[in-house]
Amino acid sequence: MGYTALYRKFRPLTFSEMVGQEHITKTIRNQIMADRVGHAYLFNGGRGTGKTSAAKILARAINCLNPKDGEPCNECEICTGAINGSLTDIVEMDAASNNSVEDIRSIREEVNFLPTKAKYRVYIIDEVHMLSTGAFNALLKTLEEPPEHVKFILATTEPQKLPATILSRCQRFDFKRISNEDIIKRLKIVCSESNIEITKEALNIIAVLSEGAMRDALSILERCVQDGANKIDEDKIKDLVGIPKITFVNGITEAIIEYNVDEALKNIDDVLNDGKDIINLLWEIIKYIKDILVYKSSKKLELYTSEELEQIKIISERVSKEKLIDMIYQLSELENNIKWSTQKNIMFQAGIIKLCNKQAEASSNLEERVEKIEKYLKSGKGVVAQAVPVQNIQSTAPRMVTNQTSQQRNIDNINKKTSAQNNITKKFSNKSEEYWPQIMNDLKQNGKIVLYTNLMNTKAKEINDMTVGIEFPNGMTSFGKMVLEKQENVKEISNLVSIACGKEMQIKYITPQENMKQITNEENLQNLANESDIPFNIIE
Repeated sequence: MGYTALYRKFRPLTFSEMVGQEHITKTIRNQIMADRVGHAYLFNGGRGTGKTSAAKILARAINCLNPKDGEPCNECEICTGAINGSLTDIVEMDAASNNSVEDIRSIREEVNFLPTKAKYRVYIIDEVHMLSTGAFNALLKTLEEPPEHVKFILATTEPQKLPATILSRCQRFDFKRISNEDIIKRLKIVCSESNIEITKEALNIIAVLSEGAMRDALSILERCVQDGANKIDEDKIKDLVGIPKITFVNGITEAIIEYNVDEALKNIDDVLNDGKDIINLLWEIIKYIKDILVYKSSKKLELYTSEELEQIKIISERVSKEKLIDMIYQLSELENNIKWSTQKNIMFQAGIIKLCNKQAEASSNLEERVEKIEKYLKSGKGVVAQAVPVQNIQSTAPRMVTNQTSQQRNIDNINKKTSAQNNITKKFSNKSEEYWPQIMNDLKQNGKIVLYTNLMNTKAKEINDMTVGIEFPNGMTSFGKMVLEKQENVKEISNLVSIACGKEMQIKYITPQENMKQITNEENLQNLANESDIPFNIIE
């Protein structure tokens, strides 16, 4: 006899052997004992949750010659014939490969004939959502009013793809994901009967990797014993499925939190040189950070040794929840981008370097905060902070502080409905020294604070009849360069210059290298607080 896969060898033969679906098996057994079995069933649920097994057991139970408590005996002529596949009255069809109208029409013709041996002719249609529209229409009438000797059991992972007319004619049972505890219990039985020695940690890892699918758990277990060794530990499973060791995942996570690029890249190289898959590595890092977040919130975690928990505790005390959540979001986005990239290694390493760049993170956060200010001012609410002495400006976190005395004046300033275009289109004789101050003023009055603050102290100079240069005597900051080179901002400034000149013009940023000076974003905001007619407060 040929080799049989574990998930087939240990397929449950009775409802009582099924794992984690007691809410379904109890109901079906009661129907069988009360002789109130429906003519059509729909079994819905994720992969490996027992849909096909339940369908096979149900088909045998309603035809069994010696049923007991709603269970098949698995010993009579009908049961043994169904188990070994010789009974023609139980028909299994895979709709993924038999989904045409002709396939269903053959069923319609067969249902008119009585069963050869069994009481009922049972049709088990797996992956029923794969049937074509025509096939569904052909099945509909038979499913609605089948002969008394015919039963249908439909199984699917995607019930939303079934027509409502099919759904309404079936008794629906939803199979839930099997819990890790139930999977571990079943694996222990399988290992005991198969003489497989396995550690507790290895069982936990298999249960987690299976994601609620018993079949997947048995397939992973089978891979672990195919080398002939009957002893399975945690490291063996990780090697087989390509999961990096926790020490590497911990090292990469700590490096990201500490903004240590060199250490992060060293750990990544070690993992990749070991032949591990990048997607698996990313998944492990995201899961590990999620577990740190859970531990920080609840102080409880499963599937970790005491030593690993101590490492997680140390990390959780050095990082905020907000930072952990942001890391999860960025790594998830990186995972999505990598899926479509042909240069996965480069994309992955670049993403990790970005996460380790503290300056890039600060610039990104500052940009978000300044944009919030701009949106606030453009909303017309007008509750703006009163200017405070420069010595009180200590932080990069702007906050609005209302002042009733100046509130109405600020509302009037912000909500002036003077159109930028109407002001700019005045006759300036194309002299940049005349129209550039007006453009700057319009940017400020119309709430374009991000552009205004980064163009402060600049001058416009007409290079030729097609181009206007914008000079930065004090140089550009990296943040300012990022803002001003955005496509929408270049277009905004070009449009304003073109209107002033009365013809289409391009712009060019001019930054004399000898005058280059780094100005922090905080200084730009400080200048705004001191010089703008729309003051706001920056406090700790």
